[in-house]
Amino acid sequence: MARTPMNEHCSAVILNKLLRKLGDPGKFLTPCQFPGMDKCLALADLGAGINLMPLSLWEGLSLSKLTPTCMTLKLADRSVSKPI
Repeated sequence: MARTPMNEHCSAVILNKLLRKLGDPGKFLTPCQFPGMDKCLALADLGAGINLMPLSLWEGLSLSKLTPTCMTLKLADRSVSKPI
């Protein structure tokens, strides 16, 4: 039988010396930029949820123009909402 040299990864697997996996952070802050704001940290949520914002608030933030979308939202109380 021939001997095959192992790299660090293979020996770590065989010797069970892999690093411990970190847990899911769930939520974290990420830097963002808005016109007229010096400092901004946005809360990012890795869950399967979405956040709704009134159009007037979006326009007040001077963000890019929105594009129409077609979707149906099923809310927490199980009611269904469709955009007009």
